[in-house]
Amino acid sequence: MATDPAAELPFFYGSISRSEAEEHLKLAGMADGLFLLRQCLRSLGGYVVSLVWNVEFHHYSVEKQLNSTYCIAGGKPHCGPAELCEFYSNDSDGLVCTLRKPCLRSPDNPIRAGVFDNLRDNMLREYVRQTWNLEGEAMEQAIISQAPQLEKLIATTAHERMPWYHSKIPRQEGERRLYSGAQPDGKFLIRDREESGTFALSLMYGKTTYHYQILHDKSGKYSMPEGTKFDTVWQLVEYLKMKPDGLVTVLREPCVNRNNTKQTPVVPSGVSIKNILHGRYSLSNVFIEASAKWLIIIIIILLLNTVHFFQRRLRTNGYTPPPGVPLGGSKEIKTSPPTDRPMLPMDCSEFVNPYHDPNDLKKFFINRDQLMIDEVELGSGNFGCVKKGVFKTNKGHTDVAIKVLKSENEKLVKDEMMREAEIMHQLSNPYIVRMLGLCQAECLMLVMEMASVGPLNKFLSTNKDKVTVENIVGLMHQVSMGMKYLEEKNFVHRDLAARNVLLVNQQFAKISDFGLSKALGADDNYYKARTAGKWPLKWYAPECMNFHKFSSKSDVWSFGVTMWEAFSYGGKPYKKMKGPEVISFIASGSRMECPSGCPDRMYALMKDCWTYKHEDRPGFVKVEECMRVFYYSISNKTPPEVTADAAEPLK
Repeated sequence: MATDPAAELPFFYGSISRSEAEEHLKLAGMADGLFLLRQCLRSLGGYVVSLVWNVEFHHYSVEKQLNSTYCIAGGKPHCGPAELCEFYSNDSDGLVCTLRKPCLRSPDNPIRAGVFDNLRDNMLREYVRQTWNLEGEAMEQAIISQAPQLEKLIATTAHERMPWYHSKIPRQEGERRLYSGAQPDGKFLIRDREESGTFALSLMYGKTTYHYQILHDKSGKYSMPEGTKFDTVWQLVEYLKMKPDGLVTVLREPCVNRNNTKQTPVVPSGVSIKNILHGRYSLSNVFIEASAKWLIIIIIILLLNTVHFFQRRLRTNGYTPPPGVPLGGSKEIKTSPPTDRPMLPMDCSEFVNPYHDPNDLKKFFINRDQLMIDEVELGSGNFGCVKKGVFKTNKGHTDVAIKVLKSENEKLVKDEMMREAEIMHQLSNPYIVRMLGLCQAECLMLVMEMASVGPLNKFLSTNKDKVTVENIVGLMHQVSMGMKYLEEKNFVHRDLAARNVLLVNQQFAKISDFGLSKALGADDNYYKARTAGKWPLKWYAPECMNFHKFSSKSDVWSFGVTMWEAFSYGGKPYKKMKGPEVISFIASGSRMECPSGCPDRMYALMKDCWTYKHEDRPGFVKVEECMRVFYYSISNKTPPEVTADAAEPLK
């Protein structure tokens, strides 16, 4: 637990459940403001503040942000959990009361390590050793500098070290293993399904075996059907040990896998780094076991990539798996014939980042000699300009767009540009412009992937005769998928507009310009801006203009305005109205009229996006479903499986 930033806090209990936290608070007297800190199971690296007020318990999630700060939903970011608790001891800032009295751990009650805590150090070191070939001080520095990214990376494979993980076995074999030996209620195992990257839970109850599919959504989260979502499989399992979440019973006793060598830890059981350093265990033994394991993993990855390549080729030739294939099914059916349109990311089963490089974790800053900058300007603004350029790498030369900061603006804008770079560097989605890195040379430069056709509004206004309604629907569907990804990652864009949707070609759109973006603390949360500044009011929701509150729901409003721009072929929203006139127009219940030629279904979605109260407004999950269903209804393509209510109006 030494690596946990909260380990030195006397009121930090580690990985305990909500009910255990409440029991500790009860035993400590239930005084108003009594509190403790514990690990959060739902978010990697996060915490929960458990607090007493008026003889009731209140639990506040503390999210770890991508920039390694911590914040409670709707609150200010802090550099660590200690600083966060100190702040809330003086200012409630949305809590029911200030943190008044810490509930201290007793000396005989050590911090409880979580499942991942017991594996993390060994997995980090082994990953750095195998991937970057580092040892000693260089390894330690790499771990320190890249810990947040590395921890999330290795956490997704930590389930392979768990005793309940049985790798790829058939359903019948899973049942045989559960029936072997004692058969208590709650005995369980996790196994791989036929479809790569998906899992099934097999559970014993009343001497009967039940099988559940573990859902894996596009954002990478795991859940039971209609259940709580988690970043990893092992977090989901730990949660299901406390709550059934739709299962017939909670998980209790793991069905231990004694046959799979993948269960063997990288460093054998009972062997610590400390023991190795003191010569109690041979490092060569560890290295032999680790090398064999990673060789197997590399072979599996290569095989899976080959399978996915052929799956994508099948899809382009008119094949797609049918909706509702039974658990473990692998049947395929032939669907509509292929079109002449080139394959897009939305046609693939997974997103393969064209800029992916295993060494990306080490790269954020780009050397000046890797860039060739053209004098041609793609655009300009108060901060500087965007120029066309070439990024030279070992893989070859790549066309890029380079946002160049004017030297006279450096002090004013540098921090904002750095923040934009930090945000964009964390995002990897086919419908979001990829940030490749920062270059600090004669001036600060933000290097981004090129979307050569340019802004959507300009393209539509100059190519009205070439763009069909179906084309626009397809592009806006892609924007909705990009925004759904941001919503799932707890980011609010704050500047979604047709000018910030860039086209790679006429059929492929990407969201850009994250200068106003903010990372939110939790789902359904909002960011409150301190000052108004220069804001694009015609794209802003009422709560943004009136209360300076921004959320994914306010981005939904902006998406509706962006749709209006697209179906108006680059028209300007609200015509010649000024900001105050727009506010009054919206408050009166009025909305922009349906653009000429816009399908009724799309205008109905716009109006849903323009629902005045943000709590009644649909989220991007619903918006994307509606866009998807309509897009596939007017095209030749067969849609993937959607929920039953996706085809219905959002009201």
